[in-house]
Amino acid sequence: MTNIRPAELSADIVIIGSGIGGATVASVLADTGAKILILERGEQLRDTPETRDERAIFQRGHFRTKEVWLDGTGAPFSPGNFYNVGGNSKFYGAIMYRYRAEDFAPQRHMEGSTPGWPFDYGEIEPWYGKAERLFRVRGQIGEDPTEPPHSTAYDFPAIPDEPSIGRARQRLKKVGIHTSSLPVAIDHVAWLKRAPTPWDAFPDTFTGKIDAETGPLAAALAHDNVELLTGAEVLRLDTDASGKTITQATIRHKGQDVPVRAKRFILAAGAVNSAALLLRSANAQHPNGLANGSDQVGRNFMNHNCTAMITLDPRLRNTAVHSKTFGFNDFYLHDSKTGFPLGNVQLLGKISGPIFKANMPSVPEFVTGLIARYSFDWYVMSEDLPNPASRVMVDGSAIVLDWQRSNMLGHRTLVERVRSVFKAAGFPVVLSRAFDRRTPSHQCGTAKMGTDGATSVVNTHCRSHDVENLYIMDASVLPTSAAVNPALTIAAVTLRAASKLRAELVR
Repeated sequence: MTNIRPAELSADIVIIGSGIGGATVASVLADTGAKILILERGEQLRDTPETRDERAIFQRGHFRTKEVWLDGTGAPFSPGNFYNVGGNSKFYGAIMYRYRAEDFAPQRHMEGSTPGWPFDYGEIEPWYGKAERLFRVRGQIGEDPTEPPHSTAYDFPAIPDEPSIGRARQRLKKVGIHTSSLPVAIDHVAWLKRAPTPWDAFPDTFTGKIDAETGPLAAALAHDNVELLTGAEVLRLDTDASGKTITQATIRHKGQDVPVRAKRFILAAGAVNSAALLLRSANAQHPNGLANGSDQVGRNFMNHNCTAMITLDPRLRNTAVHSKTFGFNDFYLHDSKTGFPLGNVQLLGKISGPIFKANMPSVPEFVTGLIARYSFDWYVMSEDLPNPASRVMVDGSAIVLDWQRSNMLGHRTLVERVRSVFKAAGFPVVLSRAFDRRTPSHQCGTAKMGTDGATSVVNTHCRSHDVENLYIMDASVLPTSAAVNPALTIAAVTLRAASKLRAELVR
C-alpha cells in the first residue's frame, strides 16, 4: 500500500485494476526498474469475523457492492462484482482450469459456432505452466481424458477428497464417469486452520487462497518501484491531439479529481469496467470510445451459462466442510446423443443451511440445515458464444449490461444429461436452479484480441490497435469463454503479453 500524495501522481507505467490481469502483469514488470503505479478503486480486505461468516456473506451481503447497473431493458440491478485489492479473485473458487486444446479452434455448438483464437493451444501452453506455478496450483494430470497436453507438472498434489465426497466420486465412477481432481489455487491446510469453511465465494485475507493479491500482487509490491494506490476510481483516459497516445488518466481519490500521467497504460479493470472506461473516454479522435475503431469495444460480452444442481440421497450424509475437489468433463467435447460439446461439471463449495436460507428466505433455517446435511452441491457450466449484440454500454455514469445469452439449448441439454448421471449414480433427488442472467461471474470478451484492427480491439500481445501506449490485460481480450473457469487463461494470456512488454523495456 502507498501514501502517495495526489500531486505526485506520475509513473512510467500505470496499471488500472489489481485483479488477476493487473496483478499478473505487475509481477512480470516489477523487476524492470520502471516506476509502476497500480490504481485500485477498492480497498484492501481485512481479516474480520465477516470474512468467514456465511450469514454475513450470503444473507446480509456484507461484501457486495452498492453499485447499481442497468440491464438491457433499463432495469436496475446489483451486480456480482467486487471492488477491493485483488478484484473478484478475492471471492473466487480458486479453480484454475486450462482451456481444452479444442477451445482454441472454431467449434460448432447446438445453436451457433465459436470463431477460434488467433493462436492455438501450443502457443499458450508454456504460459499455462508458468501461471500454474505463479498461483501455486494443486492438481493431478492424467485423470481427465479431455485434459490438454502439459509440458510441466503441478508443483503440488491435488487436494484429497473428504470422505463423503470420496464416496460420491466412487458412485460416479461406477456409472462410467471420468471424475478428475480440480486444479485449485489454495493451500487448503492453511485455509481450514483459519476456520473450517469452504473457500468458494468466501473472501480471502491471506489465509490460504492464492488469489491476485496474495499471489502475484504481493510479489510485485515487494519491489520498491511498484506502488499501489487504493480508493482510486479511474474516470477517463485522455489522449494527445493525434489520438494515438494516452497522456493521462483522471482518477477520483478522496473526493478529488486528480490527473495521473504515465508513458504506458495497462487496463485491467475487468471485462465490464474496462469496456465502460474506454467508452467513457470518447473524444474527437475516438468518437465511439477510446481504442474503438473496430466498434468492438463493449461487444461480444460473454458469461458462462450456469446452473446450481443439488443431489440428495437420504442414505448418504455429506459431512464435507469444503467439498470442492473434483469434477468431470465427459460431456465437454462431445455428447454421444447430439454430437455437440456441452460443458463442464464441478463441485461447488459446500452449501450450508444458512447459505440455502439466503436463496430460500421463506424456508426456516432448521429445514435448510437438514437439506444441507445430505446435499451434494454441483456447478454445471456451458459456453456462452460471442455475439456483437451482447454488450456493455454506458448511460452517463451508469453501466448498461445487455447480456444476450446464447447456447441455452446446449446448456439445458447438459443439465438433463447430468441429471440422468446423478440418478444412475444413486441420488434419487436432483434439484437445479439456473444462475441469474444478470450476474457477471465469469465475464469476458468485450475487447477481443485479433490480428485485424478492423475487427478486434487489441493484437495478440494485448496492445491496442488504435492507441500506441495502451494495453488491455484482463478477461476483456478473450475471444471465447470456453466452458471452464477463466482465471488461469487470463493469467496465461497476461503472462505472454507482459513478457513481450518486459523484453521491450529491458532491451
